[in-house]
Amino acid sequence: MIRLTRTRMTAIALAAFVNTAIASPAAAGSGGGDGVTREGPCSGSSDWELQAKPRDGGLEIEFEFEVDSNINGQQLQVRITDNGVRLFQGTRTTVAPSGSFEVNIKAANRSGPDKIVGRATNSLTGETCIGRVTHP
Repeated sequence: MIRLTRTRMTAIALAAFVNTAIASPAAAGSGGGDGVTREGPCSGSSDWELQAKPRDGGLEIEFEFEVDSNINGQQLQVRITDNGVRLFQGTRTTVAPSGSFEVNIKAANRSGPDKIVGRATNSLTGETCIGRVTHP
């Protein structure tokens, strides 16, 4: 009975350690290290992800907005703003293998918090993806 208890305790401790080791890099990439990542569902079956991370010693911020619909060839109207200032506006098409697209841009780091909004609208289905993230 004591051996079983020790075995279970060891297994629980090992599982907790592995879980922490696996979770830590993801947490650092999504919120730590001065970068911020948010993700969520669109109004239909697609998903979005929006990242903001500093570059060049904090003089610039790199933004990445991704929409994944799992369907190739869909056209979406995309707009990205930082504190209401338009950084990008254009059309993107989802591509293989995942039926997604990414928009990567760099912009000057404005004073104060950056409130970034990525918006993509599928002109055929009307589905809308709106991602928001604030970078300190």
